[in-house]
This record gives sequence, C-alpha cells and structure tokens, in this order.
Amino acid sequence: MQKITLSILLTLLLSSCNGWIIQPLPGPTPFLPSTPTPSIFTPTPVVIGVTSASVTPGIATPTATTIIPTYTETSLPVPSLTSSPTGPAISIKVLGCNTSIDITHSMGEVTNAFVTLKNIGGLELRNTKVTLFALDEGREHPDKTVELTSLPVGYQVTVKLTADSTYKQESAIQVEVISNQGTFPREGLASCRDIGILVPNPSALNTPIPNVP
Repeated sequence: MQKITLSILLTLLLSSCNGWIIQPLPGPTPFLPSTPTPSIFTPTPVVIGVTSASVTPGIATPTATTIIPTYTETSLPVPSLTSSPTGPAISIKVLGCNTSIDITHSMGEVTNAFVTLKNIGGLELRNTKVTLFALDEGREHPDKTVELTSLPVGYQVTVKLTADSTYKQESAIQVEVISNQGTFPREGLASCRDIGILVPNPSALNTPIPNVP
C-alpha cells in the first residue's frame, strides 16, 4: 500500500517539474519601433482679388480690387506725301551784285547780277531766256540777257547778267525768265546787295548741274 502511494506522489511530482529549480520571471515584451504617422498635406486654394480680414467695430474693412489693364488702339500718323509739280516751274534766286566799269562798250559803270535758276517742275525748260532789268538803266547792255538751250528737271544753273546803271547809285533790279514752256513771274530786289568775295567761278557759269539743297 505504501509503495502504491509513493508511486502516485512521484508521478505527480515529476509531472509538475519543467527542469527549473527556480522558475524564471517572464521576459519583457520585445521593443517595436514607433511607426510615424504619415503627414497629410491639403492644398489650399488661392483666390485672386479677395482679401479676408477680421472686422473690428468702427474700422472699415479693407477690400482688394482687381485691376484689369485695358488696351487702347492708337492709329499711327500717316505721313503725307507732297507730289512734285507736273508742269513747268522754276526757282529764281539773286545771289548778289557788284559793279564794274565797262570800257569795252563805253558805258561807264554797270551792275552785274549773279542769278541761280532751279528747275523744280516736271518739264525740261528749253530755249530759256534770262533778262536783267535795272530801274535806272541807261543803254541796253549786250549781256543783260543770257539764253540757255536746256535746263533739265532737277537741275540748276548760275548766270551773270549785266545792266547799264547810274554811277555810284544803288539800283532796284528785276529778273525775268521766259522759255518755250512759258513766262515765269519776275524776281525783284529793291537794292541788290554786294556779293563781295562770293563771286561764282566764271568757268562754272551757264553750266547746268544737279540741284543743290
């Protein structure tokens, strides 16, 4: 009977043992790194032309105004074109005068006028006669008239005209131009100024050249 009881106790004792004399304490829970919460970005809509402001009693609330540029169409000025004359036209300019003693023709003192003609029209001037008249003119001088065969369009010519005049007296003069294309208005001076040292070169007289501005 004692043997049976000992056998049962021994069996119970062995079944309750796990090989440890001192039972170990339960181990700590394994550490898990914290998982960061993902950030969530929500786009904020941008509203143009609207300003939000807190309202304070007694103070006006500022408002934003949207300015839209306007464009005004401006027409550019159109230059006006001035057409050249199609008919005959001439410019007469007295450059100046001087006096001399004409012994060859026995006239004493004579007045020499230097005149520039410019063909500013649209036709060639043919057989043009340029004549000088003096208010106190005496005898007719052979060189008071110069005849030009042709004065093309856009060309000019300088001539020397001589008239018999009163000794040591200023003379009022006129220049007349007549061509096959017509008679032009006379150019007159109450007193022809002294041309001085600006006397044109004699070799350049009666020779048409392109107009000089």
